[in-house]
Amino acid sequence: MLSIARSELIQIFRNRSVLITSFVMPLAISAFFVYQHEVFAKIGSLGYIAAIVMFTVCAFGLYTSAVTTLASRRQNLFLKRLRSTAAGDASILVGLVLPVTVISLVQVAVIMIVLGAVTGTPADVALLVAAVLASVAMMIGLGLATAGLTNSPEHAQVTTLPVSLGVIAVASWVGISGTDELTWLKRLLPGGSATELAVNAWNGGVAISDSLLLLAPTLAWVVVAVVLASKLFRWEPRR
Repeated sequence: MLSIARSELIQIFRNRSVLITSFVMPLAISAFFVYQHEVFAKIGSLGYIAAIVMFTVCAFGLYTSAVTTLASRRQNLFLKRLRSTAAGDASILVGLVLPVTVISLVQVAVIMIVLGAVTGTPADVALLVAAVLASVAMMIGLGLATAGLTNSPEHAQVTTLPVSLGVIAVASWVGISGTDELTWLKRLLPGGSATELAVNAWNGGVAISDSLLLLAPTLAWVVVAVVLASKLFRWEPRR
């Protein structure tokens, strides 16, 4: 698993287009939100900024990169060669997505630290970490499912758009308007409850028991994504 992850990490840093579109651009967008934090805090809140940068990185840095990576490795038959080794299917998948996952987590951590240094620390750091980890798990699962519908890295530019733009739109909707109206619709949409959890974690003022309940819809999406991935992801036959 670690050897696969190391090889994949090398490939990421050799591919300039992946570095720019999947890692540099999300950081640039997040930096803009942090720089203009006073403007966006008036539109939503500081918690909204934390949620939107979290999903910007998860959607473009993690989800899109994972789908592109898996589609590329299938197309160049690298996935087939991996299945001819002693490595199990789970180890192969973990090895392939581990580098982009770690990079995305580091990006989110750095952005949150910078935002906290500029605006003040979040009310509940542990709750914010839970929101980030739940969102990452959901986006990885959705990435595996989408990879099953993606034939090539070029095709990934099309297949990833609905989910990428969708979760960011939901995060913006929930972060700006809150959940006083259409509560369950907003919470059940992918990214909705995680956004509310991130907002509560940063802004405070909500009982921790109420906030923890918001993990349930996100974890349900993780389960749904894993089930979809098991049905849609296409493995090359083992030799």
